[in-house]
Amino acid sequence: MSKKNSCSANLASVGGQALIEGVMMNGPRGSVISVRKKDKEIVTEPVSFPHVRDKVKFLGWPFIRGVVNYVETMILGYKTLMRSAELSGQLEDEEDPEKMSKLDRWLSDHMGPKLMGVLTGAASVLAILLGVFLFVYLPTFLMDLVDEHLFGGVLKNYHALFECLIRALIIVLYMLAVSKMKDIHRVFMYHGAEHKSIFCYERGLPLTVENVRSCKRFHPRCGTSFIFVIIIVSMIVSSVVSVLFPVLNDSAYRLLWIAVKIFVILPVVTGISYEFIKYAGRHDNLFTKIVSAPGLWMQRITTAEPTDDMIEVAIASIRAVVPEDQDAQKQEE
Repeated sequence: MSKKNSCSANLASVGGQALIEGVMMNGPRGSVISVRKKDKEIVTEPVSFPHVRDKVKFLGWPFIRGVVNYVETMILGYKTLMRSAELSGQLEDEEDPEKMSKLDRWLSDHMGPKLMGVLTGAASVLAILLGVFLFVYLPTFLMDLVDEHLFGGVLKNYHALFECLIRALIIVLYMLAVSKMKDIHRVFMYHGAEHKSIFCYERGLPLTVENVRSCKRFHPRCGTSFIFVIIIVSMIVSSVVSVLFPVLNDSAYRLLWIAVKIFVILPVVTGISYEFIKYAGRHDNLFTKIVSAPGLWMQRITTAEPTDDMIEVAIASIRAVVPEDQDAQKQEE
């Protein structure tokens, strides 16, 4: 088999997520997380997560499963991220009395075990509100502002299209900003290790550090690509909705328009985008290359070249979720 840095037709149902000092991997044998602890040991443990679509069959239907998968991925991602923080010792550092600020120490002394639950809940709510503000309200507000003061309202019927372009710009700037943070950059390096290990497996190569290192770190099934596919599909769906219901283009109905985007357009767009990502992961043609291009470009920000010890963690995670005889089979080939 050729060792060119390209994915072969032997694609597998393997996916993952970068964690704090580790990688979460999903595959034919389930889900696991692999994390490098402070003592340099790699610990791998299974992740138990019941999928609602296994109990309610219609939730696994095409275009519906995308929304369900998105919600489940968010929940599972948060759960594994917190677990990786525990295994890697990050939470131990935060709870060390000698490293705590006076305010943190006072909160710990007076709130005890309830503190983490309260802070976690508050952080989750704030994160959702920030996401709605940055990626839903702000593009609409900026488009109204620009159209009113620079174009005199002539772009009224094209707000949906330009809102998506503004949203894409905000996402790029946001990712650029967070990528400069040291801890986030390490997560992005593990993101690169995750992609490289998946590519190595899909190419039919033995899972070694050398083979994984030689693979690309940009993958068409990545969540980053999913975001940009959502933006592209959203341009089309939002534009159609705004044409069919022109009243939504009126600034007096902005709250209604925002509600429609969140509760109507977003689920539809997510379902369509999920099906495209699955298709793009199994096909390499001109259409998929064009639509996937923005997301693959964005991965230059959300992934970074990993170190060999990070690659070792990714290999440990993917070995745990693929068939046991996979490597032996590849060696024979």
